[in-house]
Amino acid sequence: MKLPQRVKLVDVGPRDGLQNERGIVPTAAKIELIDRLADAGLPAVEATSFVSPKWVPQMADNAQVMAGIRRRPGTVYPVLVPNLKGLEAALAAGVEEVAVFAAATESFSRRNVNCSIAESLDRFTPVCEAALAAGIRVRGYMSVVLGCPFEGKVEPGAVADVAERLYQMGCYELSLGDTIGSGTPGETQRLIETVARRIPIDKLGGHFHDTYGQALANILASLESGMATFDSSVAGLGGCPFAPGATGNVAAEDLVYMLHGLGIETGIDLDRLLDAADFICAVLQRPTASRAGRALRARACKQAA
Repeated sequence: MKLPQRVKLVDVGPRDGLQNERGIVPTAAKIELIDRLADAGLPAVEATSFVSPKWVPQMADNAQVMAGIRRRPGTVYPVLVPNLKGLEAALAAGVEEVAVFAAATESFSRRNVNCSIAESLDRFTPVCEAALAAGIRVRGYMSVVLGCPFEGKVEPGAVADVAERLYQMGCYELSLGDTIGSGTPGETQRLIETVARRIPIDKLGGHFHDTYGQALANILASLESGMATFDSSVAGLGGCPFAPGATGNVAAEDLVYMLHGLGIETGIDLDRLLDAADFICAVLQRPTASRAGRALRARACKQAA
């Protein structure tokens, strides 16, 4: 089994994770979480989103967050932008990378952004053009690539069609998201095989929710298929407000533990990552969703006793 020697992780906890919290998380806590993740060696930390606070009040402090973080050399801090207005605000905050997003099914697209897939792509065309003209890199996200809460299973060809459009717009990387966490390893490999016929595998990443307990298995299947970039979320934070029943993203601690066990380099200090998870769980007043995190902390307590 040939696996990549090194994997890049993008922690989406500060944005994709915290946006699902009902209570407003203090700005200072968001800043400290981002700094802790960067200090742990994460090469990319999705910091916030420049969306209307009417729709995502948790991200209303986006400019303050970007102004408050310590920008560590070697770490990028992408932000989500839904339109040109969001891009303009992001540029004013000094971002270096933005992300746009599209869905693989019409039903999810209408629930998420209130328009068809084609309309959403038309909206993002000028966003990508303006970002690239300003020297800003653009990452693309795709939702419900393996299953949709409204339409069920999704055909890989449909995913490839949308992914190709995003790639042609100038997205340097495309994150394929199993938003409801229903995909299996076999389905994951078939999807990657289909999309990789149109887009180079090194331009693709995986974003797996753990609703059905398949996230790590799907990532291993992705590694076997040649994928070497994955999104994860510290302490397993997250979900999706537009996907009923979806749980959090794969916990960063679980993923790093597995990757290091496979001999794959990440550049991440697992102990510091665990500290970051402890911090945000204390802020949110709930335990981590990371099984590896709980086990490692329990083992440390026994050794100290």
